[in-house]
Amino acid sequence: MTIHPQGGAYLTNTYRNMFLEIGLSEAAITARLEQTWYDLFYGDDDVRIYEEAGADKAYILDTGNRDVRTEGMSYGMMMAVQMDKKDEFDRLWNFARTHMQHTEGHYKHYFAWHCLPDGTRLSAGPAPDGEEFFAMALFFAANRWGDEDEPYNYSEQARTILRACLHQGEEGNGDPMWDPATKLIKFIPESPFSDPSYHLPHFYELFALWADEGDRAFWRDAAAASRAYLQLACHPVTGLSPEYANYDGTPAPVQAHGDFRHFYSDSYRVAANIALDWEWFRKDPWQIGQSNSIQQFFHSIDPADYRRYTIDGQPFAEEALHPIGLLATVAMSSLAADGPSAPLFVERFWNTPLRRGERRYYDNCLYMFTMLALSGNYRIYR
Repeated sequence: MTIHPQGGAYLTNTYRNMFLEIGLSEAAITARLEQTWYDLFYGDDDVRIYEEAGADKAYILDTGNRDVRTEGMSYGMMMAVQMDKKDEFDRLWNFARTHMQHTEGHYKHYFAWHCLPDGTRLSAGPAPDGEEFFAMALFFAANRWGDEDEPYNYSEQARTILRACLHQGEEGNGDPMWDPATKLIKFIPESPFSDPSYHLPHFYELFALWADEGDRAFWRDAAAASRAYLQLACHPVTGLSPEYANYDGTPAPVQAHGDFRHFYSDSYRVAANIALDWEWFRKDPWQIGQSNSIQQFFHSIDPADYRRYTIDGQPFAEEALHPIGLLATVAMSSLAADGPSAPLFVERFWNTPLRRGERRYYDNCLYMFTMLALSGNYRIYR
């Protein structure tokens, strides 16, 4: 297998194309990536997740819950900037900014985490994974297409979001999204615990270059803190992590809205995030062994038999709600893994189609990110 140059893509501007490494042609890979984009944004009713709303807006639909979430909106914007699709990016940004972003009060500059397709808010509170993806996608948009007049002054919009994430509440109204003491992202601004899948040290490295100058040291520290935190949250043998975890990495207590101590839907993203951090920055060699561990755990399990698991690997009877999403993220971990399972998962992913039907939204978001990453097209724009 081809070994990625030292220093990561940030230093080398070289991105692995793992589909090429397993013998696929450049033409076939490009066609598959473009078809995946088309299917998700303009394809058949049972696979598409993007919907236009009026002359200048659009949204990503959570097809299982029939609502619009900051997770999906910010993911859609990241997909669009990676694919050089400015019209779709701007439509998504217009919807999010108009219908979801607070302009005053306790959550000023944060985004209501879900709403109806007509823009009616279902909850006021934010989910911090949306804010960090919004900010990163906006910075990439500024660097790829250039800043324009408001609301397309992308870089300033990103800085406004990040400023709120760190400083909300300093004047007595609201709470920050990062814990000031540990420099770890919270599950929600009011919570005393985190979600391992929210930890994106590769984003924080870039925030440390482009955020407000006075906050840049914080973001550098946050990147290091998140890498250390993920080592605590991931099981040393299985590589599995809980959905919610305390700041010391131990599973968070059972919450009023459910038991999130186990490896389930949120947790899938941890493998992908670790792998992309390795691809971009290569700062933490632990990520290689971690990626090998999670691939070894799933090596002999048919995706049709994926389950909820305890973090030490004991399966529940409950089936995985998003098996294609799980397969996608384990395949994406091949960017960091150096074990024998890495090419197997790349091939297994290539041979798996997009999910169709009611529950397709989350699976197919993760699928698109994996298609970008494994084809060498999930890139830093600067």
